[in-house]
Amino acid sequence: MKLNNLKPAAGSTHSRRRIGRGPGSGLGGTSTRGHKGAKARSGYKRKIGFEGGQMPLQRRLPKFGFKNINHKEYLPVNLSTLQKIAESMNVEKIGIAELVKAGVTNGKELVKVLANGELTAKVTVEANAFSKTAEAAIKAAGGDVVVL
Repeated sequence: MKLNNLKPAAGSTHSRRRIGRGPGSGLGGTSTRGHKGAKARSGYKRKIGFEGGQMPLQRRLPKFGFKNINHKEYLPVNLSTLQKIAESMNVEKIGIAELVKAGVTNGKELVKVLANGELTAKVTVEANAFSKTAEAAIKAAGGDVVVL
């Protein structure tokens, strides 16, 4: 057996239909496109969501929802994370630079400190926002809070 005498199995291949090659082919005339209408024309492209003239789903359903243009998205950072950073880096002040170094944020995000976990280290924490309980916990540990 050589590459030059390989052939597909008998009956496994078919010759393609040559549409629009005259009446003798049986596929001339309208060339399988039917009579008239958009689909019979060249350059036909169906619009996304088009349902053949029926009112499309996105127009049958009511509008809903609201996007507040003043909404701010904060990256949550827990007290337990701050405790780990304080222990591993041995720092007195935890700001955005320390959080970036620890891999918590990329420096472009707004950071909000939340009161999940426990903070025993006496540290000054700089962030964009604090929850009331997180602020109280940091001050109770002898630390300080700075809102950026």
